[in-house]
Amino acid sequence: MSVAPCPAPPAAAAPHPAAILYRETRPFPALPVCEHYAGNEKLMRRALALQHTLGPVFDLTCDCEDGAPAGAEIDQAKLIASVIASADNRFGRIGARIHDIAHPHWRDELDIIVSAAGDRLAYVTFPKAGGRQDVQLMLMTLAAIVKANGIEQPIPAHVLIETHGALREVEEIAALPGIETLDFGLMDFVSGHHGAIPASAMRSPGQFTHPLVARAKCAIAAAALGHGLVPAHNVTTELRDAQATWADARRARDEFGYLRMWSIHPNQIEPIIDAMRPGFDEVSAAAAILIAAQAADWGPIRQDDRLHDRASYRYYWELLQRARVTGMDVPDEARRRFFSATA
Repeated sequence: MSVAPCPAPPAAAAPHPAAILYRETRPFPALPVCEHYAGNEKLMRRALALQHTLGPVFDLTCDCEDGAPAGAEIDQAKLIASVIASADNRFGRIGARIHDIAHPHWRDELDIIVSAAGDRLAYVTFPKAGGRQDVQLMLMTLAAIVKANGIEQPIPAHVLIETHGALREVEEIAALPGIETLDFGLMDFVSGHHGAIPASAMRSPGQFTHPLVARAKCAIAAAALGHGLVPAHNVTTELRDAQATWADARRARDEFGYLRMWSIHPNQIEPIIDAMRPGFDEVSAAAAILIAAQAADWGPIRQDDRLHDRASYRYYWELLQRARVTGMDVPDEARRRFFSATA
């Protein structure tokens, strides 16, 4: 009696970059490059409609702080929780900014939003921290509320650096576990200097050239990137001038290292995304390098007469992810190899 030969075992799938390149460190967050703020239900719904059209290429932050009418904090938190928990939250990319630690309702807001919508909440933004201790207390409170509500996944925090104390302790803040981004709060930072910084530094070009503001931006970006967090840039006050918004976002990215930027008007969203996304040539080069690296089992390769190894692979992998989250077309072979599960 003849015996059929055993079939050969299937070839092992080539290792994915996420499994190879981050064995000694945590992966860098691949977040949308634009964060849009909305403070009332009409604006939240309008932003969600745009998110449905464009896809998850920007985050929506529902605002308990500046967007809430004074005295209606509890109602605002309930509204935000209902928006986050609703079927309109198709992509799970809605966060919430609560009040600062000195406000009597900050814990109430956190409890209301997390208990009603914590499993759909993308992040919580902490404003006006005075330093590391404030952030640590808010992180501990968030973790306790998450645990009390039986939510399995931790909810990341985004921390606004906009006070003297937070800037002094920005490295210590960035080192705390549970944080995903450090955000620069330009307006409050300038106001906190009691007139020593002119109002012109709240807009371009002053926001990039005034020494005290530029120093703060550099310190925040360096601390964030040094601890594997995303630095998020402040808003631009030009609500209708798309070119000015684009120019501010591009300068924030190219000169100060910011990989994300706030929007306060729907007109600003697409110019920010366009300015923050990589160039098409960069994306094509990154795809080619990563495909060759995977074929070489992530050992060193020679590509276009340049040597590449895991250090440069991490750079190009994060560039490719940034292209993906900004809605760019990734070359077909790279999409099949690296993004097939999310295509």
